[in-house]
Amino acid sequence: MLHRMSDEDEEQLAALLKHFLRSVGERICGAPSPQSAQEILLHLEETDNNFHNYEFVKYLRRRLETSLGGVVDEEIRKLSREDGQHAVGSGHDAIVHAATGRSRASTQYQDATQTLRTTVTAAVECLVSRFDEDHSRKEEEMQHGRYADDCSDSDSSFNQSYGFIRQEQLQTLAEKLDSSHPKEVRREAVEVLRRAPPSDVLSCEGWPRLRHNLCVALTEPDPELSDHVLQFFAKSFSSSPMSVTQEIYTSLAKSVESSFLSLKLSFPSGAAGFDINRPEISSLLKRMRLMNDFQKEATAFWIRHPEKYMEEIIESTFSLLSLHRDSPEKFLEPTHLLALLDVQATWFTKWMHGSYSRTVVLRLLESKYKSLMEAALQQCVLYQERCQRCARLRSEEQHNSGSDASSVYSGKELQYALVVHSLCVLGKVVLYANGRKLFPIQVAARKDTLCPSGLVMATLRAMCERTECADQCLRQTPVIQTLMAPVVQALGGGQSKLKCPAATLPLVADVLARIVNTHGGLALFLYEKNLLVGHGERSTAAHVLLRYTLKLLDRELSAPGEGEGDSSRALCGAFIFVCRQMYNTCEGLQVLRAYGLHKAVAAAWRKTSSLSETIPTPVPGNNPATSTQELQDVQMWEETLLDSLLNFASTPKGVLMLQQTGAMQECVSHMFSRFSKKMQVSRFEKFGYGVMVTQLAATTAGATALQRSGFVRALVLELWSALECRSEDARAVRPKPTPMDPIDRSCLKSFLSLVNLLSSSQSTWQLLAGQHLANKSEYTPREVPSSVPDLIDRLIAVNSAAKIRALFHYEQSHTFGLRLLSVLCSSLDSFLLLESQYSICSMLLQSQRDNVANQDTADGSFIIDNVSVERNHVLVRVAVVGGPSERRLPPRALQQGDDPYPWPMFSSFPPPTCYTSDPPRPQQNPLGEILSVLFVLVHELGSVTSPRRTEPELIDFFTSPQTAKTEDSWMETCRRLYRKVVTAGHHGLSATVLADLLEKVVFHLSKHSTACCFSPPGYNKALETSLDCVALSPVEILGMDVCLRYGISLKLVQQEDSASHLTLLMKHVKNFLARRRIPVSSPLLISQDEYPGYDWLTSTVFLMMSGDWQRSLRVLRNLSSLLTSALLWPASIYASVDLPARVAESGMSPLYWSSAHYVEMLLKDELQLVHAAFRMSGFTPSQMCVHWLTQCFWNFLDWPEICHYVCLCALMGADYQVYACLAVLKHLQPQLLQQTQARQMQVFLKEEPIQGFRFCDYLDFMELLERRYRNLVLSDMKNIHNPDQ
Repeated sequence: MLHRMSDEDEEQLAALLKHFLRSVGERICGAPSPQSAQEILLHLEETDNNFHNYEFVKYLRRRLETSLGGVVDEEIRKLSREDGQHAVGSGHDAIVHAATGRSRASTQYQDATQTLRTTVTAAVECLVSRFDEDHSRKEEEMQHGRYADDCSDSDSSFNQSYGFIRQEQLQTLAEKLDSSHPKEVRREAVEVLRRAPPSDVLSCEGWPRLRHNLCVALTEPDPELSDHVLQFFAKSFSSSPMSVTQEIYTSLAKSVESSFLSLKLSFPSGAAGFDINRPEISSLLKRMRLMNDFQKEATAFWIRHPEKYMEEIIESTFSLLSLHRDSPEKFLEPTHLLALLDVQATWFTKWMHGSYSRTVVLRLLESKYKSLMEAALQQCVLYQERCQRCARLRSEEQHNSGSDASSVYSGKELQYALVVHSLCVLGKVVLYANGRKLFPIQVAARKDTLCPSGLVMATLRAMCERTECADQCLRQTPVIQTLMAPVVQALGGGQSKLKCPAATLPLVADVLARIVNTHGGLALFLYEKNLLVGHGERSTAAHVLLRYTLKLLDRELSAPGEGEGDSSRALCGAFIFVCRQMYNTCEGLQVLRAYGLHKAVAAAWRKTSSLSETIPTPVPGNNPATSTQELQDVQMWEETLLDSLLNFASTPKGVLMLQQTGAMQECVSHMFSRFSKKMQVSRFEKFGYGVMVTQLAATTAGATALQRSGFVRALVLELWSALECRSEDARAVRPKPTPMDPIDRSCLKSFLSLVNLLSSSQSTWQLLAGQHLANKSEYTPREVPSSVPDLIDRLIAVNSAAKIRALFHYEQSHTFGLRLLSVLCSSLDSFLLLESQYSICSMLLQSQRDNVANQDTADGSFIIDNVSVERNHVLVRVAVVGGPSERRLPPRALQQGDDPYPWPMFSSFPPPTCYTSDPPRPQQNPLGEILSVLFVLVHELGSVTSPRRTEPELIDFFTSPQTAKTEDSWMETCRRLYRKVVTAGHHGLSATVLADLLEKVVFHLSKHSTACCFSPPGYNKALETSLDCVALSPVEILGMDVCLRYGISLKLVQQEDSASHLTLLMKHVKNFLARRRIPVSSPLLISQDEYPGYDWLTSTVFLMMSGDWQRSLRVLRNLSSLLTSALLWPASIYASVDLPARVAESGMSPLYWSSAHYVEMLLKDELQLVHAAFRMSGFTPSQMCVHWLTQCFWNFLDWPEICHYVCLCALMGADYQVYACLAVLKHLQPQLLQQTQARQMQVFLKEEPIQGFRFCDYLDFMELLERRYRNLVLSDMKNIHNPDQ
């Protein structure tokens, strides 16, 4: 219990309380009312970080601890004995809560609080009595004349800089401020107001009269008096409620307006200047400066107040700025001074930032103050200063830069500031839809103008960044025609109307690049023929830009003029950058590739590169600065050209064009240099170099360049640093949590980068083919891998104790390696390479055998851990082939319950049968299948009359000799019947009918010259006799084993003779394809005499023909002469003589630079969300489509859909390969968007089968794409002999 305190204790408590109040006095004095001050004190613990450090608070805590500490302890002991029956919850917090409730209900607590309240009240009364005594004493002294300021000032107040003032004193001050009194009296009155609390002054009854007299004092010629009034207003702005600050602001605005009307200040003309030190000008500037400061700060708090206050502030501002005299003589206006104070209109920018104030601003401009917009636009239109005057202004500024800022402004400088201010205001207005409704604006006079270029460019750039604004204002035909006018004139050889083309054209190019960088702008440039280029001919902006850029490059190649080289290069680089925004997209490259811009840029780069080698090294005696600057200019131009060439690698066809220039290695080295320095791709690119790296890695040439540049090594080192080294060397404040995911977040970026690099089998073969693993007997912990084989050796092939000891985080690092292996093996070609070189399966099986709990017994159980579960998943993935319903992949996570991992592990092949789904029952009799399907249909329709004949019609069509003889009619009938069958609503065609369909279609097309794209393969008996010389590679032997396992599991082939028949077929095919390959050697070809991978189409056809190798060979021979073979059968076109020599030597397949290119192009228009998801992930749809198509959707689709895919491409046309990929991506769209958010899209696409997809469900979608794009896609595919056209 608190005992009553002694007088000394009361004195001590009063002193502590006084100190406490002084410490928080600044917070209390700022409160507009006593209620607000009380709220501040009540919430002081929440807002004051030093609350518990005040001695007064510490004193109270000690007193309470002394009185109530024993009570609380006793309650806690009682609750502990009662087993928490009175607690509201469990745990320590619940006991504390209950003990607190009991203590507050106790008698001791009531007595203690009552005593404490009494003692604190006594201390407060003591302080108040002292304050009253001091106040009375000072009143007596003031009556005796000791104080003449009518203001009390007590040492016991919360803040000694403030005094207290009574209402009657304020009435006296208001009278003394009247203009009839002498200046000295008015100055003393203002001085008293300055020292008084603003809340007292502003809340008095005489405030309206006082405000009026203060505003009158502002217009007085006495600078001291007006300055004191401004200081009072400034202090009032910071400590007054919104209603009062609004009154002060409007009063200031009216006083400024009154001064302008009375003074009639002339605008300086000629040599006359505008001196801001003149008393009347200085007074106006100070008042407007205070208003401008308030304008910029008001947005931070006016949203908390009624809209009427904000509206009155905005309206009073617009009323002042709209002050204008209709007189032949030009006068100074408020906008001139505001422009001097805030040249970039920061106040207006802040007002337009928030919707709350922007709505009011635009509404007032539209309803009452549209003259402000007219005046601003008038200033811009009538601005007469040209480049020469701007240069003279800059020279004057440079002349004055060495001294203090001049106080005299010329009329030109005032006009310049006003134009800048007007441009900023107009630029903000047009960014918003309601602001653009203010236009068009009628201008009194319009002349040719040159506005300040920097601010014009800033406004245009801001408009380009806002999609809606750019659509309505910039992406319009008249705007493009105006911007392109000087380009058209220069292209036609006419004289440019620009006064300074060298300075203006790069700015034009910058705006054009920003416009074309958007989807709507790109379409406008590529397809709208809105430019008149002479003789009535109209052209698109894209073609004009290309021709002009080639003209600039040709001029640069011939001989740049002396002294004009730098400006010419800057101009050329600016327009190359505009073209770059077009050719780094598929649709832009499609339009522009015929111009050969890549060849021109490459030629300019070669000339510049040789020029940089001829620049002499600076030597003593000569001027080193000249040579150094020249070398820097040349190197900068060389980097610009390399960067422009590099951006061709943004699309699949662009990668081919870059490779054809011969500069791929230099471009990739340049990219790696910028990547190492963490430099941005360009000012418009947001996602880094990920897309380019992925595009390059899809090709042999690109993977080679990435390896030679050091990019692969840097990626491996970064991965190893994140995985093994971590940041243990850094000082840790708290220990890092143990990672719960197999791939820690810190390693995810490196993992995805490596997946992008090795996603293509081409890059995997280039980086791994012929490379052996180290398999050392000992590894040091500091031995860091520097290549992909080293990474496999250290993380995947962990088959020795030395490798385990060398890993700091064995389980996590090995699991990481197995996850990477799983992604790699999703590409069957990559898996075959890894298996043939490193015996991956044997290594994994041995690791599983070593992971048995009891090695001495034969039935020892497997140890289930993270590594063994991951190994089991990889083994099933590589050993079992099939689509989503043909195999079961075990999960990677354990389950809840007694059996956390019910899936059986194994240490030898074949895997348990539970991982293979039961195949559908084979139906050898097509007629029986047809009848069963018809029976189902009849049963469903409830009728036995008029059965629907679908598949029998197709069979009759194949067997009937009365079919049409012409190619078109025969194919059209076949397509019509195929559509009818697959869309009939039942299970579709049988495998046998699909095989017949493929055979008939290929045979029919191969007999018509119009359908043949390549010369048919020659055949004679000598080819059969030479089969003994044909040797199958280890990869091909392993591939045949995979094919046979798949066929046998589906009951498609018999086990007895299948292996020998497939071997014969593979040798025949390899023999006749080898005769169609180029005889020359190329450093880019992984293998000079055979296809780097397995021929999956041949195996697919073999299984479709039920293992009949002779029938399969006939189909493949007939197919090889068709255009479809170049895209459906990658092995047939690899290094083929049917391709240009440079293209054939590159090893790039038309599957990549044709089909995959058009997938990306159409994806952007048809599936925008999927396109954006790929862009964000750094992965490319082209690489995934090449993955699917190269292995004919094996492991991704079920066997019936694989057969439909092959038949679709053969029957409907080669372009259906593109439409099929788009249909798959459309089907996967929901999952792709979800996986992109989880940063798992690459892994999802490569590892997961395509669930629930059927081509018949998307046939209508593919036919729609055919109607829209066939003329473009198929016609370009037919130019496969000359891809540059």
